[in-house]
Amino acid sequence: MTILCPLDFSAASAEVVTVAAALAVATGAELRLLHVCEPQEAPDNPRPGEAAPSDRVACAERLNGLRTVAEQAGAGRVQIGIVRGEAAAEIVAEASRQQADLIVIGAHGCTGITRFLMGTTAEIVLRTAACATLLVRPPLQPETDAIPRTKAA
Repeated sequence: MTILCPLDFSAASAEVVTVAAALAVATGAELRLLHVCEPQEAPDNPRPGEAAPSDRVACAERLNGLRTVAEQAGAGRVQIGIVRGEAAAEIVAEASRQQADLIVIGAHGCTGITRFLMGTTAEIVLRTAACATLLVRPPLQPETDAIPRTKAA
């Protein structure tokens, strides 16, 4: 069994890795951590599908840090991968290439007009991936995500 865990290096990435690692431990699956360098991150890259060398080094360092998080959570087989392209399409393609059984992806909780106009990577992956997809929402931040309360008149 293979679990693909795409990461954007946001603050919630460690939480997503922890959930993916727990699932890998419970199922004995291999965990594959993936980062997609979008074209604007690496404009000088001559070969589609691969990150530029300097970006690859920085991404590999960050992924290795998250690999440590997964290993500390008990995951035994953890691989990392870095590709270049449009995030949702590359995640779905990597899931197919790796014959992933599950994608564990962070959901940032975009709503309203932003989601309507742009969609979200997680939503696109959920709709287009051939395998099961688990969305992991970051914990609520009381000061920013809480529902505002109105004062009683």
